[in-house]
Order: sequence, then structure tokens, then C-alpha cells
Amino acid sequence: MHLLVTGGAGYIGSHFVSKALENNFPKITVVDDLSTGLERRLPDLVEFEQLDLADTSRTTRLTEILRDDVDAVVHFAAKKAVGESVVNPERYFHDNIGGTINLLSAMRQANVTNLIFSSSAAVYGEPDSAVVYETTPCNPINPYGQSKWVSELALENAASAWGLTAIALRYFNVAGALNSSLADTTTSNLMPAIRNRITQRKTLQIFGNDYDTPDGTCIRDYIHILDLVDAHLVALRSLEPATNPGLNTYNVGTGFGSSVREIVSSFHDLPGVNLDYEYTERRTGDPEALTANVEKIATQLSWRAKYNASDIVESVVDNPPLQD
Repeated sequence: MHLLVTGGAGYIGSHFVSKALENNFPKITVVDDLSTGLERRLPDLVEFEQLDLADTSRTTRLTEILRDDVDAVVHFAAKKAVGESVVNPERYFHDNIGGTINLLSAMRQANVTNLIFSSSAAVYGEPDSAVVYETTPCNPINPYGQSKWVSELALENAASAWGLTAIALRYFNVAGALNSSLADTTTSNLMPAIRNRITQRKTLQIFGNDYDTPDGTCIRDYIHILDLVDAHLVALRSLEPATNPGLNTYNVGTGFGSSVREIVSSFHDLPGVNLDYEYTERRTGDPEALTANVEKIATQLSWRAKYNASDIVESVVDNPPLQD
């Protein structure tokens, strides 16, 4: 099976590429604009082309790549920082939605109908219940979540119009690393932000301690990157052969929530780790609590997470990113 992986030089995409090669997917082509991805993350076995999906002038080239016997696409390429999306919504709509639309256009022209889409729990916004199901109404409260939701709608319409078979995996909070070369180099998410503050001996800012939660801080469902990659591999195999056009959505989390304060305490519990923190104002666009109900993916795809929040914390500390 020949896979096209968009955003394959990014944190999540490169982990997928690494594990896919180990799991009998020997032919992989990666396209990435390298705006946040790192080419050094890619194994020598992988074909790579630097390409910006949101650049409509490159859609013809993307179609040519897809026509080289590509069987399925795994679409990671997107901007993903909630705070940045609030400040610069135009960029998120242009890159995330525009990139998805151009990819779908190229897939249609190349007659490639199988797609795994990197979606997000951000599509739910701030629901009435802290535990969300795939049937929970989508009402995203920030441009990042909105860009993922609109992209899902585009997939639904492509399924109706020309037979796309797609799975949207709605990630919860991803962290951890297989090794230092693949580790997350950003500091926009909680765990890499904590790792960065520990390394630099700086104070961590916790955004808000007045939420209606047991300790006043936000609650999230944290999933290990290796569990997330495994969910993609399981989902990908469920697309073979493509006999049922349509879009299926699945929550990908552990089903358990941890507060920001609990995660900080988990870092504190590791030998030799010192971390100072302070509370600051809430961050715009952050829901109070968000935890996955994961019964649908467990029932339909026989997948469950193997790692817990403590495992993820250890992975973050043990695998600091390489310095360029």
C-alpha cells in the first residue's frame, strides 16, 4: 500500500511515518511545507517533497504525486495552536481549510478515495457535559476548532459528491515521544511547555485557577503519541478495501481527564525535577473540561489507549527534543 502523508515532517506526522514503516507500510510519500516540520525527522526510505497544500498553484503537482499509485492519504498538515488561531484566524482558515480543500480536489482528480483526517476535540467547543461523544453537537469556540469542523464538513460533502471514504480522528491532548529526534519542538501545548520551563528553569504560567473543576484548573484527556499513531494504523486498515463511501468520526483519547494542576504534580513527582508555577488569567478559547468517550472506536475498531498520563509525563521528560 502506497501512502501519501501530508505534514509528515511534523511532530505527529513523523511519529506516524516512523511506526507505519515498522508496520508493513513500506512505500510512503511525504509532503510538507516545513513551516513547522523538520526534514531531519524523515527516514531515508521515505520520498519527500516540500509542498504547501494551501497554495492552489501546487494542486496540479499534488495531483501528479497522487497519481503515482497512491492508495490512501493520511492528512496531518495543519496549524494547531489555539491561542495563535485567536490572534490570526485568517491564517488558520487559509492553511487548514484551504489545504484540505486543495487536497480533496487533487484526490478527486487522481481518483484516490481513501483518507484519514487529523481532526480535533476542539470541534466540540465547550459542550454542556465534560465527557463528549461523537454525537455531541459541534460548536467550536476558536478558529482552530472551526477550521477542523469546516474541514470535516468538506469531507462529508466529498463523500456524497464523488465517493470519498474517510475517517476523521478527533484527537484530544497529544503528548510524549518515541525518541528525542521526533519529540515535539513547540511549547504551545501544556506538556512541552512544562518541559521547556524545567529546562530553562523558568516559571510555568497556568492559565486560570477559577474554573468549576475540583482544583480550579482546566481538565483535559491526555493521549500518548504512540497510542494516537496506533489508532491511525488501525483506522487505516479499516479502510481496506474502500467499499463504503462516507465519513466516520472517532474520538481518540483515554476516556480519563487530568487537570493542569495534576499534570504539574506528575512532573514534580519525577526525581530531580523542579518546577515553579504561577496562576495567570484564563486564555481565550480554552474550554473548562473536555474528556473523550471512546466506546465507539473501541467497539467498531477494537482500539483502546494503552498509556496513561503518568506514562506520557515520563516520556516527555525522557525524550527532550534535539536542538537544531
